[in-house]
Amino acid sequence: MAQHQARKRFGQNFLEDEAVIDQIIRAIGPRPVDNMVEIGPGLSALTRPLTQALERLRVVEIDRDLAARLRNHYSPSKLEIIEADALSVDFGALGPNLRIVGNLPYNISSPLLFHLLEYADAVVDQHFMLQREVIDRMVAQPGSSDYSRLSVMLQSRYRMVKLFEVPPEAFNPPPRVVSAVVRMVPLPADRLQARDAGVFSRVVARAFAQKRKMLRGGLGDWTPHIDWDGLGIAPTSRPADLSLADYIALADHLMDKGVVQVA
Repeated sequence: MAQHQARKRFGQNFLEDEAVIDQIIRAIGPRPVDNMVEIGPGLSALTRPLTQALERLRVVEIDRDLAARLRNHYSPSKLEIIEADALSVDFGALGPNLRIVGNLPYNISSPLLFHLLEYADAVVDQHFMLQREVIDRMVAQPGSSDYSRLSVMLQSRYRMVKLFEVPPEAFNPPPRVVSAVVRMVPLPADRLQARDAGVFSRVVARAFAQKRKMLRGGLGDWTPHIDWDGLGIAPTSRPADLSLADYIALADHLMDKGVVQVA
């Protein structure tokens, strides 16, 4: 089979280390009847062992040359190929009890994680390899320099565990960063959550838009309407100081005041 040249525009770095591949597959724990979707199968590092473990696997691949290689190598009864940008895929149309896995391209990792948030109700779990820096932000706690909008939004919907790190030499070509693997399990319906997800998202986004500013400055024209004492939040706090519960309370408060409208 002809050698495939990694394409920078797709953020391609192909996993080759068999020990790391085995470690990821063991972490996923695929079962034959699982409704599993792999994002970015690339040169089949995970696809191969997954198809051996599953009755059927779906993959999402944007690179038409790689999609063609997959079609030549796997039976359509074993592998369904969705040739598309993962950011445009309606994962809700792929059925219930989804298990989503993948070595996600670094250049779209955050937008893709936000896209997948929309489908969390249909998901059992997600296992992704990402840039270590991104996973550190995903699991960061309040007060940490890594704590960000990504932290708050994902922690509002998933229980996440950073499983292990993967060195650059496990890939071809080697990326200039260390990677890591994360497990994401959607939280149950009785989780602590804001009354309106859209309002919550807008409040978190505005707060972190000026991460170094005190909230009383960063929240702009919302600030005069906030009962800081009632919420137990200091107006001199910075966005990274607030917990998930604080952001939920702030979002509900601003909605009740009519400051942030329900979409």
